[in-house]
Amino acid sequence: MTTLDITATLNYHLPKPADVLLAVEAIPMADQRLLTDLLKVKGDCSPLTTIEGMDGLGRRTWLHAEGRIDIVYTATVAIDRAPTAIEGLDTVPHAELPPAYIQYLMPSRYCPSDRHENFVTTRFDGKSKGDRILQMADWIYTNIEYAPGFSGSGSTATDTFISHRGVCRDFAHLLIAFARAADVPARMVSCYGLGIDPPDFHAVVEVYLEGRWHLIDPTRLAPEEHLVRIAVGRDATDISFMTIFGTANLISQSVLVEEVGLSVD
Repeated sequence: MTTLDITATLNYHLPKPADVLLAVEAIPMADQRLLTDLLKVKGDCSPLTTIEGMDGLGRRTWLHAEGRIDIVYTATVAIDRAPTAIEGLDTVPHAELPPAYIQYLMPSRYCPSDRHENFVTTRFDGKSKGDRILQMADWIYTNIEYAPGFSGSGSTATDTFISHRGVCRDFAHLLIAFARAADVPARMVSCYGLGIDPPDFHAVVEVYLEGRWHLIDPTRLAPEEHLVRIAVGRDATDISFMTIFGTANLISQSVLVEEVGLSVD
């Protein structure tokens, strides 16, 4: 059991009225229990409106604002999760996939998996789909340089495959593209992670094997048992911590994740 204190602070200026969709709140799940959880927004904005997250997990929050907005999210989360172990696991038959998960077999905006089918078929030969996912994650970790500032918001998995450079979202996009090219449902996960350096929102992957989702961090910046999920989706389009339908200027932003020695019953 690991207990984490999380504080995310976002300070922005909106020169004109704009709608904002936030996805910063930890998802309450069996393996990550929310002990405390509070979102505060200060500024000239409308009342907050919450909606359900993708796949029915967690929630996102709408607000309409102008001028400076100060957003603070704090939480204490108890994580009870074993290290990821997918060796020997396989996919379920397509007809047994929950309907909402079919989309995670398909190419998406940042994960054009169809462009990677030949490479995946010839390069990864593990006996099970789980073995192949581990081979893919190893290949990405070995061959892609973690390079903050190199990629941009429009970079795709194919761009990362060619350049061999990127950050967490690029590592995740590439693993998702590889997994889908191998006929393994894969989705992107935004999260808070203990020990992420530099501290920031993090992006990892979940693959669907033998009837459940399994976390994998291809950057290896944090062990899977020290991650707190925020949102899930097809790619970065769906999991952005802040989507602004208008213009916004960053004032400051910080994420702090610390382990605390609480006794959790």
